Amino acid sequence: MRCVEGVRQLAIAQFQVMGIMGIRVFVVDDHIVALDGLKNQLQLAGLVVVGSAPGGLEAIESLQSVEIDVLVLDIRMSELDGLATLERVRATNPKLPAVMLSSYENPTYIARAVALGACEYVLKSAGGAVLVAAISRAHHGETSPPDSTLSRVSQVMRREVNLDSLPKDMPLTGREAQVLKHMALGLSNKEIAQSLMISVETIKEHVQNILRKVNAKDRTDAAVRAIRVGLVEL
Repeated sequence: MRCVEGVRQLAIAQFQVMGIMGIRVFVVDDHIVALDGLKNQLQLAGLVVVGSAPGGLEAIESLQSVEIDVLVLDIRMSELDGLATLERVRATNPKLPAVMLSSYENPTYIARAVALGACEYVLKSAGGAVLVAAISRAHHGETSPPDSTLSRVSQVMRREVNLDSLPKDMPLTGREAQVLKHMALGLSNKEIAQSLMISVETIKEHVQNILRKVNAKDRTDAAVRAIRVGLVEL
């Protein structure tokens, strides 16, 4: 028993050094078994799970009555997915740190998470320690590691486009090329506006100009062309 207690005290001391102990977390996942396992993992790591929900709508309602430090959201959920949930939460709590959890290393998911202000994007296969570290960074305002999927996609989104590298049938301005890059990543006008910090109306104008200049039938056609010319390289 003394040995077990000693290990427990050592673990607590390590969590305190890492700044993990006492961080209040709310967890959302529509798979109940996964949700229960996730809560247990986080609690064993010294985090305080103040609430959980099996879906986005339940989470939004519950968040009105609890105080949390970090929101952990599964992306793929049947009723209201994690990204849509985060967008609604952002309307009332724009500074709440959020960590997205997913089984898929999907560039569109990651880009949308970046646009919506998520702090971290963690793959479920990465393990509990990686998630706990991500929650700690989110709570303390630290950036995601440079080699993380979120950082890589974020860098691609911010990087200016070399207009000389574009083909002659893409006579775009620098801003239009940025918007097209975001379109190719699968972002909506609203998400592009959030990412580039300009109005949705301005984005709509850029999209129309892009479609006209590249003679594209629609957004999908324009996005495919952008990918073909290497505008989006992850």
